[in-house]
Amino acid sequence: MTTERRPGHGSRGPDATATRTIAYGPGQSELEPQRAHRRRQSLEISLAVAVPIALLGLWQAASDLGWIDARLYPTPVTIAQTGWRLSTEGVLWHDVFATMRRVLFGWGIGSVTGAVLGLLMGWAPLIRRALEPTLDALYVVPKLALLPILFNIFGLGERSQIALVAVTVFFFVWIATMAAIMSVPIGYRDSAVVFGAGRWQMFRHVLLPASLPQMLVGMRVAAGVAVLVIVAAEFLVGQDGLGYLIFNSRNLFINDEMFVGIVLVALFGVLFAQLIRWVSRFLVPWAPEDRGAPDN
Repeated sequence: MTTERRPGHGSRGPDATATRTIAYGPGQSELEPQRAHRRRQSLEISLAVAVPIALLGLWQAASDLGWIDARLYPTPVTIAQTGWRLSTEGVLWHDVFATMRRVLFGWGIGSVTGAVLGLLMGWAPLIRRALEPTLDALYVVPKLALLPILFNIFGLGERSQIALVAVTVFFFVWIATMAAIMSVPIGYRDSAVVFGAGRWQMFRHVLLPASLPQMLVGMRVAAGVAVLVIVAAEFLVGQDGLGYLIFNSRNLFINDEMFVGIVLVALFGVLFAQLIRWVSRFLVPWAPEDRGAPDN
């Protein structure tokens, strides 16, 4: 409720004022918050589904009308039919599982090592000053350039590709974890000291819970990067996997199979990142949502 005062007129004199009161009542979203939340959630889901469907429909129409060459850019219907054929023949699932296995093992190893070292370096300034310059120098090296070294260590088989993913994920998780520990507000630390917390209690009850949300965000970002790296590695040295499927199909000019591989890589990356998001909500329910502030 607000009150406005404005100059009056007429017989009340030039200095007289009139008062107008404006009352603001609660809106529909305040009166029925659950209904408003469901309505907004339905709108968001509808938009998330409608946009890709509209793009696929536009792609199909452009091909049917001859605006694009269907030999170079097969229609969504053709891609779906090819994917179904490859899956029934059993060829597609072998490549899918090969890529998933490499990503999951590499991401798991890189996440654990990156989180442990990031926590240690964020907690102990002396260790951070000793290791950070070397790790910063290694971070800027393109990870695909490390493939020859990994070949010398692990050979030309699957282990070198898993190691490449692990090295890439390690740096993303390490940076996010160390930054999360160092950015814990000083007020949290001071409050723990006032209550007599020791070093382990400070880490267990203050630093770790406060930094977990940002750590998990780093792991989710690393999941997407892991998919990119393994596809690039399979381009170069793979004998199977989705990256090999894409590259080999392009060389043979089988564009419908190439697009099947591209679509599956995109779906796998989205689902993997979403899985980590769901796990994060379970592990850190106190963390705010990372989708941005809602519209007023």
